[in-house]
Amino acid sequence: MTLTTTYLFPPPPVASVPVRGLSAHFPVQRLFFVGRNYHAHAVEMGRPVDKSKSRPFYFTKSATTLLPSGATAAYPPGTADYQHEMELVVAIGAPGFRVSEQDVSRLIYGYACGLDMTRRDLQLTAREQGRPWDLGKDFEQSSVISEIVQASGAPLARGAIDLRVNGQVRQQADLSQLIWSVAEILADLSSYYHLLPGDLIYTGTPDGVSAVLPGDRLEGHIEGVGGIELSIGASDSAS
Repeated sequence: MTLTTTYLFPPPPVASVPVRGLSAHFPVQRLFFVGRNYHAHAVEMGRPVDKSKSRPFYFTKSATTLLPSGATAAYPPGTADYQHEMELVVAIGAPGFRVSEQDVSRLIYGYACGLDMTRRDLQLTAREQGRPWDLGKDFEQSSVISEIVQASGAPLARGAIDLRVNGQVRQQADLSQLIWSVAEILADLSSYYHLLPGDLIYTGTPDGVSAVLPGDRLEGHIEGVGGIELSIGASDSAS
């Protein structure tokens, strides 16, 4: 006998991301973010990284924070310092647990461009008080993502990454400058989690993060992956 589940209200739709060249979308499971993964950004945040004495660290966001490239994000409530972070995103297409660096390629479905939008003042206040970063990071429309381009071969290890705001360069680096490479991130993260198809991993941002205002237009690019766009709208008075 088949039992039908009923709900008090309609459940939310499945979050998904378009895939270049396909009509089918990539259904999203979880969002992981790597903190301070470029040396220059770690320095500008006042927390230099000594790779020989540390491991990567992570935070998460809800899949409901996803916003497609080309959209307009309302300026979020509760902040006076709303900042951009341009990132390479790795899309997981196969399950994996305790995967070696040499074996991570089998997990990677593809790559995308991402923006980890941040209420920096709230994040830094929480950091100084030893509290979680949720108010600074995990809020509506804060995880912007482009279409996914399917991967082939070894994990992506180099390529120019940049972000422009109103046509002016704000962030510019190369993926080869990641402190922990894509292979190292997946191997490390899979020692804590059973990675699953649909997981997205934002791999960290270069230096040059800065505040944006209503009316600003953001345009990012990663060599071999593609581009991403975001417009900043007015504050949402209903928030």
